[in-house]
Amino acid sequence: MEADQQFVETLVKSIVNNPDDVKTVRTIDERGVLITLDVNPADMGYVIGRQGQTARSIRTLLKIVGAKHNARVNLKINEPAGGRAPRVNQMDHQPMDNQMIDTSAVDSLNI
Repeated sequence: MEADQQFVETLVKSIVNNPDDVKTVRTIDERGVLITLDVNPADMGYVIGRQGQTARSIRTLLKIVGAKHNARVNLKINEPAGGRAPRVNQMDHQPMDNQMIDTSAVDSLNI
């Protein structure tokens, strides 16, 4: 396993709850090295981070590792099958898409 691929695996395994589900694939093409990352769907939030900050940081560090080895390295994070999970209302744990919102408290306001 190459240093850049090993770096990504070690870093991601240390921040997720299911490290055994972390898989990376390293491919080389005319644009450089591409590391494709697969994680458990429950761990996607840890890898992406708030507003993508964690993923951005991992990519920045990976570019530094690549520069040390004279390679252009990019990271692709595979989204799990089925896409993103639906948003859930924290109060009653129901999907927000199928829920009516109670606006009776503000309906009488003349704004």
